[in-house]
Amino acid sequence: MNAPEVWLRGLMPGIAGPLQPVAHALRQAAEDMERVLDATPDRRLWERPGGAASLGYHVRHAAGALDRLFTYARAEPLTDQQRSALAAESGDDPLDREALRRLFRDSIERALTQLRNTDPDMLAEARRVGRAGLPSTVLGLLFHGAEHTARHTGQAITTARILAGTETR
Repeated sequence: MNAPEVWLRGLMPGIAGPLQPVAHALRQAAEDMERVLDATPDRRLWERPGGAASLGYHVRHAAGALDRLFTYARAEPLTDQQRSALAAESGDDPLDREALRRLFRDSIERALTQLRNTDPDMLAEARRVGRAGLPSTVLGLLFHGAEHTARHTGQAITTARILAGTETR
């Protein structure tokens, strides 16, 4: 029997109550993305069906955006490495399946570690986002990180289904 979705498996240890939905969404995205990567042939990871973004792009972008959003939640500026990763998300240097898998898995694990170390009393603290310094809060950034990751995971699933439907037999 398949396990229920992550949010129906109970509390994730070490993560404060208000951050459980963020953690559940990230863990669900990790499991879903793992299945999508397993089911998609390597040669199709960077295809753009109908001009849409590739599955590889969704994996790479979701991992990078999660890292950037959680950096802002820590009130830290982006590093040169993060800026370079952002520029590489378009796929000009396509990663293979295992590199994409590691990239996504590692970003989720770093995010979960940060959640374990986040004091719930600081969730309403103001944070600035991006070069423009747009206003948000710690919770806003953590929640958006999870929501954005889930959105791109769903897009990766849809792209994989489109690719599977166009597979020549």
